[in-house]
Amino acid sequence: MKASETNLLRFLQGPKQFHVPIFQRRHSWEKRHCEQLWNDVLRVAEDKDARAHFLGSIVSMQHGIFSASAVSQLLVIDGQQRLTTLSLLLSALGRAIKAQKVDIGIDQSRIQDYYLFNAYEEGELRYKQLLTRHDKETLIQLLEGRDLPANPSHLLVENYRFFEGQLKRAALEAVYKGIEKLIIVDISLDRDYDNPQLIFESLNSTGLALSQADLIRNYVLMGQEPNFQNRLYEDYWFPMEGSFGEEYTERFDRFIRNYLTLKTRRIPTMKGMKGVYNSFKAHIGAKKSQEELEEIIKDIQRYSRHYVRIVSLKEADPELRASLEDLRDLNVEVVFPFLLEVYDDYTQERIEKTEVIEILRLIESYIFRLAICGIRAATFGRLFATLGQKVDKSNYLESLKTAFSLMPPSQRYPSNTEFQRRFLTADVYNFDKRNYLLRKLENYGRKEPIRVEDYTIERVMPETLTKEWREDLGENWKEVHEKYLHTIGNLTLTGYNSELSNRSFADKRDRFFSNSPLHLNQSLAQAERWDETAIVNRGEQLFQEALKIWIDLGVQREEQENYDQKKGKDYTLADHRFLTGKMLELFQQLHSRIQALDSVGRKILKTYITYKTRDTVFVSIKPQKKRLLLVLNLPFSEIDDPQELCDDVTNRGTFRTGDVQVGLSNESELDYIMFLIRQVFEKQIADQ
Repeated sequence: MKASETNLLRFLQGPKQFHVPIFQRRHSWEKRHCEQLWNDVLRVAEDKDARAHFLGSIVSMQHGIFSASAVSQLLVIDGQQRLTTLSLLLSALGRAIKAQKVDIGIDQSRIQDYYLFNAYEEGELRYKQLLTRHDKETLIQLLEGRDLPANPSHLLVENYRFFEGQLKRAALEAVYKGIEKLIIVDISLDRDYDNPQLIFESLNSTGLALSQADLIRNYVLMGQEPNFQNRLYEDYWFPMEGSFGEEYTERFDRFIRNYLTLKTRRIPTMKGMKGVYNSFKAHIGAKKSQEELEEIIKDIQRYSRHYVRIVSLKEADPELRASLEDLRDLNVEVVFPFLLEVYDDYTQERIEKTEVIEILRLIESYIFRLAICGIRAATFGRLFATLGQKVDKSNYLESLKTAFSLMPPSQRYPSNTEFQRRFLTADVYNFDKRNYLLRKLENYGRKEPIRVEDYTIERVMPETLTKEWREDLGENWKEVHEKYLHTIGNLTLTGYNSELSNRSFADKRDRFFSNSPLHLNQSLAQAERWDETAIVNRGEQLFQEALKIWIDLGVQREEQENYDQKKGKDYTLADHRFLTGKMLELFQQLHSRIQALDSVGRKILKTYITYKTRDTVFVSIKPQKKRLLLVLNLPFSEIDDPQELCDDVTNRGTFRTGDVQVGLSNESELDYIMFLIRQVFEKQIADQ
């Protein structure tokens, strides 16, 4: 690696061409980045004592070993955003000089020949910078002053227009003087000795931080043989980027986190800029062959198509799309890992469309019942990360219902009784899913659904009670008002909210509700009066509709008991043949120490014993002839093991309850084993 400080304009001079490789991100600097560059240029121009302004580093590597041209071709590893934006500024400056006919010591032709074009070359060699496929044509057309392509890169165009506008009001000589003072660090990598991937990860010194999408794309493509690299990009990555649209970076980051959750059954941490990226590298593992890497990219692309169909409602089938829209309105991303698995099974023809719709409906019902009942467990992410493991794919829907019926109390599928109690008494007016709730109730059974957004929410019994309203409500009017004002029985939709105000019920009914086409207003149009009884009766009526929309599990207790027996829930310590004599004594000592931790539960299964904090296993113990084999539910990289007794069992399927394995053979090891167990216990308590 060679690094040297140099003047930016001097760096651009001479026959050279900067290639932005396909594994780099698109141009992503926004107006705010251009404003910062513009202000820096003007500030350093006006400051007579400032000799230079440091712009950042440009990291490049020789593009090819041999070239028939005199143009030096370089791959840009870092700094493409700065190079591109400065090219736009220089191009706009050249045109401004020509248009204003001013003499500032340089003209448009020299700006172009020195800094933008290789004057004596033709074709693509004419351009000092070539961007990736998305941006290449737009930059060329802007620099040449030609008509833009049909689908131009909007950020490139916006950046250019920004500089164009600023230059109309600026002193051009000062602008050029500021540009002349810009310096960079020119870092040149050696193909044989430098690792561009490691350098890329550690750089990005100024400007827009790298996204998970940037890091992952570069990790996959950088360093591959050129032909293979191009094929991976053209066949898989480029189509995937296109499917995510202009919001590719944000959407891909969210998608890849859900993809990794599905594949690893763990939720990648979002702590730190590279949390998901590091999880991706760990998932891929050691260096892969071309065939293995291509299969991984194929898999990512396949699941990305599912994600786009789910999140962007690109599903062609109208029934599936309607079900997905309902789930989207609930705004619960934690379900996506499981939905990706369901969708993949559907596209692989493992389940029928009708079954998919029922599964989506069941998940929707579960999420809504939880929300209306005020159940907000911190572990729902882990629930949906592992839900697919609990489903019998040969009996998909029924096994999913059974899995829901076996959820611990904090994740329970609310019963009809609990659902009814909360549905009738909840503060729906201030409920964050209020519009979704009213839309579902209004459109149930309608052939032509209405848009809730076209209406406003009306409280039939108003917030401010007139004397007439207090008389209609009776002696306990204050209690009725406080208890039912915001409940579902007192709410409806209307297009006349400002006109209804606190009119009497009879006036509202005769002038508005009686002529309303909305289903929610039919019972109001028929009511004689509006008091506690009427509100309660309407709430009960709407609840009967709600039961048809947000369905019950319908799983009988006998089915649950059969499932419990299959899962071995009735085993005792006596069923573990190695728990005798000294091994039993050792186990009992360990058990006592674990139980001394706060709020620990134990479950005895056929082959091992688990200990939980709330609903999550933190240690599993398998009794063996000469030791107790423990599996700790913690990534191996996070365990503090100074004695190096632990083994990494990541992805080896041991109990499916953790990545750290350690043995306990005698009493002298108990203190150290508890030191390890406490690490897992304390982390889970902190995460809950």
